[in-house]
Amino acid sequence: MQQARWIGYPRAKEVLEKLEGLLNHPHKARMPNMLLVGETNNGKTVIVNRFLEGHPPDDNPSGEAIHVPVLSIEAPPTPDEARFYDEILYKLNIPFRKSDRVSNKALQVEKVFRYVGLRMLIVDEIHNLLAGHEKRQRQFLNALKWLTNTLQIPIVGVGTPEATAALRVDPQVRNRFTPMELPKWENDKAFRRLLASFERTLPLKWPSNLHERELARRLHALSEGTIGELADLLGMAAIEAIRGGEECINSQLVGALGWTPPSKR
Repeated sequence: MQQARWIGYPRAKEVLEKLEGLLNHPHKARMPNMLLVGETNNGKTVIVNRFLEGHPPDDNPSGEAIHVPVLSIEAPPTPDEARFYDEILYKLNIPFRKSDRVSNKALQVEKVFRYVGLRMLIVDEIHNLLAGHEKRQRQFLNALKWLTNTLQIPIVGVGTPEATAALRVDPQVRNRFTPMELPKWENDKAFRRLLASFERTLPLKWPSNLHERELARRLHALSEGTIGELADLLGMAAIEAIRGGEECINSQLVGALGWTPPSKR
C-alpha cells in the first residue's frame, strides 16, 4: 500500500508525450526546452521518474562507455555553478576535484556528456535559483544556456510555480523554456475519474466507490487537490480498512484518520 503507483491521467500522458518529443528532437542551434511546474507533491517527480524508467542507462558492454540518454539531477540549494557541475559529475560517477576552476569543470561536463551520448538533461528543484543574488542567478542560467547551445540537447526544468519567476532574470533563457503546468485538481468529473483509477489499484476486497460525490468531496478537501497527498491519504485509508477488517474505504473511515491538510500543517 505504501508503494508508488502510476496513474496515467490525461495531463500526465501529455507531459510524457512532450518529453518524448523533446528527446527525439533533431539537433539544432536553438534547441527547445521545457519548464514543468506544479505545486509541491502534485506529481512532477512521479512523471519524471516514469519517463526515466523508459530511458534507462545502457551498460553498452561492447562499447567504450555507458550510454546515458537522459540524466536527471537536482539543482543545488543556491544558484552555484560549481556545485551544479559537481552534482552532474557525481551522478555519473566521474572523478573530479572540488578545487578545480569552474571553467575546467564545465569542459569536463561537456566532454562527459558527449562521451555518454546524453540527449536530455533534467534539472529538478530549479526554483532553488531564487535562493541567491541576481548575479549568481544569471551565472547559473548562463550555464544552462551554454550546455543546451554547445551540446544541442534539450533541458527540462522542474519546480514549483516560483520556477517561472526564477527564469525571468534572463529573457533569453526564459523564452527558450516552454512552460507546462500541473494544476491542482478541482472537485469535478476529472477528479472523480482519478479516484476511480486509484480504486482499481487498491487491493481491497470490497468496492469503495471513491468517486461518489460525498466521499470525493471529502477526499478532495483533505488532499487540497494535489495528487501526491491524495495517494498518501488513500494508502493510509486502505491500510486502516484492512486492519479493521472492513476491506473498503468509506467517509467515516477517512474522517477517523486524523488527516491534516497540507495548508494546516
